[in-house]
Amino acid sequence: PSVLIGHSLGGAAVIFAAAQMDYVKAVATVAAPADPEHVTHLLQNSIEEIEASGQATVNLSGRNFTIKKQFLEDLQEQTLERTLKQLRKPLLVLHSPQDTIVGIRNAELLYHAAHHPKSFVTLDGADHLLSNREDSTYVGEIIAGWAPRYLDIPKTNKLKSDHQVVARLDREDGFTTQMNVGNHSLIADEPTSFGGNDFGPSPYELVSAGLSACTVMTLQMYAKRKGWPLESVEVHTTYGKTHALDCEACESDSAKIDTFHRTLKFEGALDEKQRTRMLQIADKCPVHKTLHSEVQVITSELK
Repeated sequence: PSVLIGHSLGGAAVIFAAAQMDYVKAVATVAAPADPEHVTHLLQNSIEEIEASGQATVNLSGRNFTIKKQFLEDLQEQTLERTLKQLRKPLLVLHSPQDTIVGIRNAELLYHAAHHPKSFVTLDGADHLLSNREDSTYVGEIIAGWAPRYLDIPKTNKLKSDHQVVARLDREDGFTTQMNVGNHSLIADEPTSFGGNDFGPSPYELVSAGLSACTVMTLQMYAKRKGWPLESVEVHTTYGKTHALDCEACESDSAKIDTFHRTLKFEGALDEKQRTRMLQIADKCPVHKTLHSEVQVITSELK
């Protein structure tokens, strides 16, 4: 590994490990203890078991951690502060001022013991275990932005196509789909309620997004051409299937049709006549016309 990341006692462990691994380029800690006494305090009910069995499971705030005897021996032989002073590797310290298990003072000790390059990010409002999903996501985003500087990641792209859009889904990825759309890379997914990871918009959300983007582009283009004072326009779109009671082509009264509910919000000194006209122009956007027209999808196999 090029980058080691550790949370809580794992943060202390990766500092010790990085000192023994020349190929490790950087270290990130989250809510890590710095004071050996604090570490042993967290382990006080399990130290005898660790000494006797070689390891033990320690419960911190409802979550289990496996601690091995080697970790205790490292603490006895050398403190974390001393190890950091000798480490000479980039360090990222993340810690919450509201952490009641491992206080913020620990982050201060770790930060001051380390040499530059080093960084500290406060996790205001987070608990020790990052129980709130927003907090854990924030930590992941911070580390993801920091770590690539120290990673040798080959720039590979599996997706190559002469078409406008290419999508790829490997068996083990569930619904999480890699896509190239023109010059842009996207991820499509399904919500967790449907068995997905919610890492990206769903297919129908992408259709709604295309309609929404086309609508605001069309309206702004029209307003500029007319010289109307349209400062901004928002379109709020929801997709669903509704009962088609008045659908002559439906086989039964219970049939449903695809429905996009589109609500527009205008900002600017438009009069009522202009606002009414803008609602009419929304129906003339190219994607809107495509959705209302007869569409062909021609499928073939690429060999």
